[in-house]
Amino acid sequence: MEVILLERVAKLGQMGEVVRVKDGFARNFLLPSGKALRATKENKTRFDSMKAQLEARNLELKSEASKLGDKLAGTEVVLVRQAGETGHLYGSVSTRDIAEGLTAAGFTVARHQIVLNHPIKNIGLHEVPVTLHPEVEVTVKANVARSAEEALRQSRGEDLSVARDDDEDEEELVEEAVEATEEEEA
Repeated sequence: MEVILLERVAKLGQMGEVVRVKDGFARNFLLPSGKALRATKENKTRFDSMKAQLEARNLELKSEASKLGDKLAGTEVVLVRQAGETGHLYGSVSTRDIAEGLTAAGFTVARHQIVLNHPIKNIGLHEVPVTLHPEVEVTVKANVARSAEEALRQSRGEDLSVARDDDEDEEELVEEAVEATEEEEA
């Protein structure tokens, strides 16, 4: 089926282009969401009359998205999840979880705007792209940890995906305490 795009659609085309797409994609996504019109003579004349309004609306939406993108870029979302000793999550972090975290941080982002090619299944810092507008994309950090303390340690740059032995931690603390008392005595 041939359609006229009313806005830029990723991997498909720019506004005003007549493109051939599969019937199901047009009927189930492009037409109901208002991203395209069927390519008939009536719709082509209708598009020509609406073109200036569509371009103005697109510029307005793009400027709003870029303002939001400037504020949102580099934002870190802390997600506390249960994980094993090796750092593998018992569940996974999805777009819904990240969207809820951004909403809690004060940003209005829908989960379809978050681009995850695969769910996050390990603790750590993960770069997640967010598409605010077809022409505006920013990156946020998803800090996935077992606790808020671990999230703070991760954001400082510590790698928590490697299992550490608790005895080694205690030995390090004892050595630091002994060194501190020796320095005070001297």
